[in-house]
Amino acid sequence: MSKRNIYWLIFILALLGLALWSILPVNAKLLGPNGLMLGLDLKGGSQLLYEADLSTKDPSISDAAAMSAVIEKIQRRVNEFGVTEPTVQKLGTDQIVVQLPGVENITRALKLIGETGLLEFREQKFDENGAPVINETTGELVFENESATAIGKDGQEKALTGKYLKRAERTVDPYEGPIVTFEWDSEGAYLFEQITRRNLEKPLAIYVDNTLISAPVVQSVISDRGQIEGRFTLEEAADLANKLNSGALDVPLTLIDQRDVDASLGADSIRKSMLAAGIGLVLLLVFMLAYYRLLGLVACFSLGVYGVFLLAIFSFFPITLTLPGIAALILSLGMAVDANVLIFERMKEELRAGRTLGAAVETGFNRAWPAIRDSNITTFIACIILFWLGGTFGAFMVRGFALTLFVGVALSMFTAIVVTRTFLRVIVGGRLVTNLAAYGVRV
Repeated sequence: MSKRNIYWLIFILALLGLALWSILPVNAKLLGPNGLMLGLDLKGGSQLLYEADLSTKDPSISDAAAMSAVIEKIQRRVNEFGVTEPTVQKLGTDQIVVQLPGVENITRALKLIGETGLLEFREQKFDENGAPVINETTGELVFENESATAIGKDGQEKALTGKYLKRAERTVDPYEGPIVTFEWDSEGAYLFEQITRRNLEKPLAIYVDNTLISAPVVQSVISDRGQIEGRFTLEEAADLANKLNSGALDVPLTLIDQRDVDASLGADSIRKSMLAAGIGLVLLLVFMLAYYRLLGLVACFSLGVYGVFLLAIFSFFPITLTLPGIAALILSLGMAVDANVLIFERMKEELRAGRTLGAAVETGFNRAWPAIRDSNITTFIACIILFWLGGTFGAFMVRGFALTLFVGVALSMFTAIVVTRTFLRVIVGGRLVTNLAAYGVRV
């Protein structure tokens, strides 16, 4: 046995050990709360479809740029909301699909995602005689319809909005309860100082998305910091801070479709998929062992290595597993031995022609490689096209199938060309089995 084969064997066993360590125990590493990331169809949750009103955007910004900015801000909001592996993607030119696996409080999620998060400070309205304007119906003070303005550092008049916000966070005041504290950037602090100075001993209304939150009386000049009080619950204060931190959406959104998926559907789908995978795997192993004998045993062991590596990849990398993804995994199990079948048949032909075991192994792999390479390349091309079309038309389940199949086929090439070949070289090079009948060749 050559040193090269020994080194390759050590390398494969080391990879196998690392992969096993990453997924064992399976219940904790793969099926636990921090295990495999399941898609909406398996975990349950909601899918929301929004339509953006691009007619209200800044004319200097392109439609694509505005949609990209909205998607980024929604992604930040959803991530802060605590959703595991949310999907936020553009559909067409003016629609956005949001998938929220595992979300229970969908009302809160809808409010968080769809609202624009525009923070404004509005000054009290006065009549011609300088008296405060009072709403005759409610008896409450009336405030201006536009955000308060001041002169910026560049000498231009600017409205003070959330665009100058540096950060916002939820805190708990011992007297007021949950509040939202905020901090301006240097420009916002410069504007806020002027606005609070001219409104000393006057109420200054705080609006979010054109909704009055509170109207505290300005007690002193404030520059870089402030707080928003409004009798919030802890969740409401956290959501408000989240919206302010993510920034106001560039265009308003309208919810045009909402679909809820029951988590029980995912559990039943997983159970049936695992049953189908188990039956298919058993039939595959029986066939390989009965027809190819020792070669089939090597293929079965390589298939086991393939399965461990595949689970490790799904555990290490953020790949969301969907129901079509499971179908792709089951399909890739059969495709994982396809290369082995081509190689073994070439080997058997070489053995029947009178070649030695070592020469048959090398020739079988070398002559089968072009067919393996070309067939898998065509599969890769199909996966890439499916992945692209799935993203273009919003068919995210198709994308899950394409991505999983791509990973499975790529890994099957590695196990067939590297793992199976190394094991056969070790067996043949070490003269562990020399009887040709064990390789499925009658003599």
